Amino acid sequence: LASGRSAGRMVSVAGRTMEVVEATPEAFIGVDIALFSAGGDVSRQLAPQAAARGATVIDNSSAWRMDPSVPLVVSQVNPDDLAAHEGIIANPNCSTMQLAPVLMALRDAVGLERVIVDTYQSVSGTGARAMAELEGQIRAHAAGEPKSASVYPHPIAFNAIPEIDVFLDNGYTKEEWKVVAESRKILHLPDLRLSCTAVRIPVFISHSEAIHIETGTPITPEAARALFAAVKGVVVQDDPGQHVYPLASHAAGHDEIFVGRIRQDPSIPDGRGLALWVVSDNV
Repeated sequence: LASGRSAGRMVSVAGRTMEVVEATPEAFIGVDIALFSAGGDVSRQLAPQAAARGATVIDNSSAWRMDPSVPLVVSQVNPDDLAAHEGIIANPNCSTMQLAPVLMALRDAVGLERVIVDTYQSVSGTGARAMAELEGQIRAHAAGEPKSASVYPHPIAFNAIPEIDVFLDNGYTKEEWKVVAESRKILHLPDLRLSCTAVRIPVFISHSEAIHIETGTPITPEAARALFAAVKGVVVQDDPGQHVYPLASHAAGHDEIFVGRIRQDPSIPDGRGLALWVVSDNV
């Protein structure tokens, strides 16, 4: 299903040729599961209509994530929340999704007191135009030509831009505050002390995160590695001596969350501090 502009087009899905139909409320009659990824405005308009016609909506936009009546779910972390859905289920922002399973493992074992996460996000998070703009700027640089920018406020090639989404009154960007609010909801920790800085970097696919965590009780890096490795969908890559750690280029095309550079944070007393690096394909 798509907008009326695309209605009638033919697309190939898993070897089958299918016709694109306009997404109207009546189009959801008889649909069991509807995957929405068409932006917040479309989700706010059509998701309740689809649910009213018997579909279970799984929404990829930000429209329903913080609605108290809509479960916000990461499958490894809070699947039991699905039982409370009333026709709409939200999945989180991509940066939150790769963070939550790692924090869950520590929450359950030693508790969480404070989390500082800095994200290094690929241009694919903005869409196809951003990917094309990065490639164009790289080509311009190689040719010695000026780099023009229209998707971002500055050229992204060979740069790092600490601005993702709009700025809020508290000085954070909307992207940063999504990580804070969504993590608290998913982890059932409404008072978790969490701060985020989100940075756009010139990588095509995969988001990376540098995370500093203060735990409730002491934990060693060795114990943390074992905890992370036991989480479904999490892969530990942590052998710095052999230059083994998560890389955006390696994560691209994979479904797993890759964790490495797991080490004690000596700025937090009594062995209650960890620092780590987490990478996942955001697409």
